[in-house]
Amino acid sequence: MKFYISLALVEIPEIVEIARAADELGYAGLGIPDHVVNFETLATPYPYSEDGRRRWTPFTDWPDPWVLIGALAACTRRLRFVTTVYVAALRDPYTVAKAVATAAVLAGGRVELGLGAGWCAEEFELLNAEFDGRGKRTEEMVDLMRELWSPGWTEFTGRYYKTPRLEMTPTPPPIPVMFGGLTDLALRRAARYDGWIGDRMTIREAIQVATTLRRHRADHGLPLDTFSILAPLTDAWGTDRYLEAEAAGITHMVTKPWVHYYGPDATLDQKLDALHRFRRDNYPAAFDPAE
Repeated sequence: MKFYISLALVEIPEIVEIARAADELGYAGLGIPDHVVNFETLATPYPYSEDGRRRWTPFTDWPDPWVLIGALAACTRRLRFVTTVYVAALRDPYTVAKAVATAAVLAGGRVELGLGAGWCAEEFELLNAEFDGRGKRTEEMVDLMRELWSPGWTEFTGRYYKTPRLEMTPTPPPIPVMFGGLTDLALRRAARYDGWIGDRMTIREAIQVATTLRRHRADHGLPLDTFSILAPLTDAWGTDRYLEAEAAGITHMVTKPWVHYYGPDATLDQKLDALHRFRRDNYPAAFDPAE
């Protein structure tokens, strides 16, 4: 199992220090969320809370993921960066492909593209993007972007996008593509790609999802050993619990160590201390040795 630090709701001035410490301590990666704007009021309910309310307050930092990854790549050596998750369908595929490719080149191949279909209808409307059909459009975007990320000339004809003969440079290293989402449709979609990114869940819930994902992978004749499952486990603590999750196919734990020790409002010093303590207290063998 690998441990990724979630940067959701972390203020920008703290992020670089957290990234440097995580890199030195042998954490595997950082999870970087995405929102373009935050509306004062919404008709669309937030799908990942029981009451439909958002988990963040107004004026929370939501940095652009690709600008942030470019900056973090310059001050780290080993950390990988995954978007948790990026709503590509809000944008056009060419702009997304260029931004992701540039970040991947700057990071030396340490970028993983985590995608979601998106839930906020108001955000789609604001950006003049179609909300209906966003899942299928995202899948086609991936097909097109993979062509754009390949060396040489590209032509593409799909249902949503038609691309004349062109090339896009720089050509990035390989970029794994993962999908989030909890519906059966979302799990079936994720199983066709390189991984799945979950929301807060118990180990039992994650094991059920992992079982479903493995079944869908098998239905497509796809290998299991190359598929990643990233889950923020709410009831995992200590080596034995992580070994239990790992044995069930959970490959990555997404966490905020400071919440366990100091709560969500931890200071920067407390966050950094928690990174050290979490590494010591939980499955130390899963961490790359600090050099």
